[in-house]
Amino acid sequence: MRFILFIALIIVLMLAFRMFAGRLQSLLKTLQHKQPGTGGSHQNHPGEAMVRCAHCGIHLPRSEAYTSQGQTWCSEEHARLGHK
Repeated sequence: MRFILFIALIIVLMLAFRMFAGRLQSLLKTLQHKQPGTGGSHQNHPGEAMVRCAHCGIHLPRSEAYTSQGQTWCSEEHARLGHK
C-alpha cells in the first residue's frame, strides 16, 4: 500500500513540475518578445545608423566607426591605410 502511494506521489509531483515548467517557459517567451533587440517587434524601436568602411566595405554602427578626412573607417588601421 505504501509503495502505491509513493508511486502516486511521484506521478503527481512530476505532473506539477511539468505544468510549472511550461508556464515558466511561456512567461519567459512573452518577456523576451517585449524586450527590444531580442527578435520581438521592431516597429517602435529604430536602430542605430549603419556606416560603411571606406577601406574594406564592412558595415558597422556609426558609434563604433572612426571618422577621418570625411570618411568612415572600421578601425584606426584602415583609416591609416586609406582607400583600397
